[in-house]
Amino acid sequence: MSTNCHAFGSVEVSIDFTAITTLFKQAHAEGRDTLFEYEVYDLLRQSGAETPPRAILLERGARIADETISGMTGDKVVLKIVSPTIIHKTEVGGVRVVENTPDKIRSAWRRMLYEVPERSADMIERRGGDSAGPYAGLTGESLITAISRDIRGVLLVEFMQPDSQAFGNELIVGIRRTREFGMILGAGLGGTDTELYAERFRKGQAVVASSTSLTDGETFFELFRKTLSYKKLAGLTRGQRRIVTDEQLIECFTSFIDMANQYSPDNPDAPFIIEELEINPFAYADYLMVPLDGMCRFSKPDALPATRPVEKIDRLLHPSSMGIVGVSSSRMNFGRIILNNVLKAGFDKEECVIIRPGVDAIDGVRCVDSLSALDRKLDLFVVAVGAGQVPALVDDLIDLDCAESVMLIPGGLGETAESEERARTVIKKINAAHDLGGGPVFLGGNCMGVVSRPGAYDTWFIPEEKLPKFSSGRHHRAAFISQSGAFMLTRLSQCPILDPAYMISVGNQTDLTLGDLVTYFADSDEVDVLAVYAEGFNDMDGLDFCKGVRQAVLKGKEVIFYKAGRTPEGKTATSGHTASLAGDYVVCESCVRQAGAVVAQSFTQFENLFMLAERLHDKTILGNRLAAVSGAGFEAVGMADSIQSDDYSMELAPLSKETKDRLASLCEKNRLASLVTVTNPLDITPGANDQVHADAVRILAEGNSVDAVVVGLDPLSPVMRTLADPEHAEFQLDDERSITNLLEELLPGLDTPVIGVVDGGRLYDPLVDRLKEAGLCTFRTSDQAVAALAQYIDGRLNAERIRRLAGA
Repeated sequence: MSTNCHAFGSVEVSIDFTAITTLFKQAHAEGRDTLFEYEVYDLLRQSGAETPPRAILLERGARIADETISGMTGDKVVLKIVSPTIIHKTEVGGVRVVENTPDKIRSAWRRMLYEVPERSADMIERRGGDSAGPYAGLTGESLITAISRDIRGVLLVEFMQPDSQAFGNELIVGIRRTREFGMILGAGLGGTDTELYAERFRKGQAVVASSTSLTDGETFFELFRKTLSYKKLAGLTRGQRRIVTDEQLIECFTSFIDMANQYSPDNPDAPFIIEELEINPFAYADYLMVPLDGMCRFSKPDALPATRPVEKIDRLLHPSSMGIVGVSSSRMNFGRIILNNVLKAGFDKEECVIIRPGVDAIDGVRCVDSLSALDRKLDLFVVAVGAGQVPALVDDLIDLDCAESVMLIPGGLGETAESEERARTVIKKINAAHDLGGGPVFLGGNCMGVVSRPGAYDTWFIPEEKLPKFSSGRHHRAAFISQSGAFMLTRLSQCPILDPAYMISVGNQTDLTLGDLVTYFADSDEVDVLAVYAEGFNDMDGLDFCKGVRQAVLKGKEVIFYKAGRTPEGKTATSGHTASLAGDYVVCESCVRQAGAVVAQSFTQFENLFMLAERLHDKTILGNRLAAVSGAGFEAVGMADSIQSDDYSMELAPLSKETKDRLASLCEKNRLASLVTVTNPLDITPGANDQVHADAVRILAEGNSVDAVVVGLDPLSPVMRTLADPEHAEFQLDDERSITNLLEELLPGLDTPVIGVVDGGRLYDPLVDRLKEAGLCTFRTSDQAVAALAQYIDGRLNAERIRRLAGA
């Protein structure tokens, strides 16, 4: 179908994709991968959403007659150099404003055809030739001649006087292809200083970005509405008036999104891929959005990647049979540690087999001489040999078809330059098997292993004595997926209260990817919470990951995400503003957040959010109104001070009359009325004992204007039972009247989330441990507690908004 019509409200966008494809075909036939500016304007005309200016190409070497150039309106016109190799035209004198007379136009046209090549050559030579591109190795007159030869001519464009030239009245809109996330739409403050705006303004204020696969025009507009750019364009700042309608912006965003999705690597029928399409800036005249400059790069589609049999992930995580290679019969090597951990986790040794020639059994598990000696196809095969042996093993595993899934423990598969060829060999063999519709799925390499509580096995190669001691009782309905095994192990060691059902080290993503695993768990009945640590995505897997996150969120699950390798936005742009408008980390964070995940900014924040998600998933969160209570005045104030940030915010709940009356009665009953003013935050003074703290929490949590409660538990209070010290019975936390026992009884009956603060030294570590065992998410400072809760609630509300819009 050549034309796409997209209607919303009173606005309809009609795009002639046949005409746009013809533009790409013509340029491609000329050996170009870019459109000239006048062709970009033609593209915009076919997109149904813009008002391109009138433009005439004055070709190099042509005779320019008066009648050719006399049709432009206005006192001035704009002349722009047209060349596939000159992107930043202003820097080399390639943009000029002249009087609208035939003589002035011809004079400027001739001058530009000579001066622009000279200035371009001078710039290239001053930069040491590092930007020469197609002119590498040329200097002097040869360089000038080559640049001149590539100039198509000069574009004569109508001059538009914008309604306002004040700061913020220009808009940049661009789409670009990214390796990990496919097509991205960005919009924000336009003009020559776009990169500066993106770098200097608070996150999300200057520019915003989104995956075009996960948004539409109206949804992206709601994101854009929060920017300074929108406030300026809509006349919401002092001395400004509105110069564009919301409907025009939605129409523009919708058009760009539809074009991006049509010419996307995610579209198997795409005739071309838009690598980058940028309009910078749009200006405004009498409620018209007029593009003043545009660029577009495109390419032919790449071959589609191999399709992995991801349904076999279930065999990987819940195997009924398992094989291991690399187990020593004489010493405790990595393979032997893995075998011991597998058996100690409860896996049936009768369903386990070791590949070890010349040995009958190791630790009671039978051995066979080779893969070919196996008597059945295994659900899971664990490879714990040296990296040099892996390619041959992969060949045998595939050729013999002896396993549904394989875990590659060894490193040395792509981590170093020397091992890259080994990794390519392995990947090529795996992909070839998948292309034929077969082969096992592979997890790793450089994989620390998997702990699967539902699968009753543990293939971590860490000795049991060094593993974290997980909390007693049933594991949480959560999965921890980490590209770094060490990160996962360290987080669990730091915060053993995290006790997920699955702990999966992904490693180098030789085959299975982060996107594959998140998509699997989106449909799993075993988990409600996913926590993911990522260092990088395979090609297009960032988009698959986001689709998996969205799928999980729509099914009522929570996703916590941390991305390593964050870089400042705007530092890597080379051909246009849009690349810097949405830098790599900004794109990742925006896409994952908009898919519905909660994005952590630090390791500690990741741990805190993971803990909150595990413990509070079943609690009801309707809003962001916080009630705070503490016996320490500084702590109550600190809670109030921590409810705002650039990324999230809460508000102090207005207490209802009923709640105030109940709190006043509580204070009166406990002889605290003369010391306590009933307000929010509530300072109940150091004279409040364990029971008063618990009762205050219950009253606040039951208030109909309160969405969450944070309570400071005042460990140093003279009337609180907060010590694990048998010599001081009056302070014993084992006492049935202690806050730990009172909250353990209280919390399961409350639908409102409650978190605690124990701001004290190492003396109170046992109290913190007991509170966490009792089910209370406990922090060591009030600011950290409120910040974590605010971000968590913001994420929960965002996920609920996504579900509501999707009708889920």
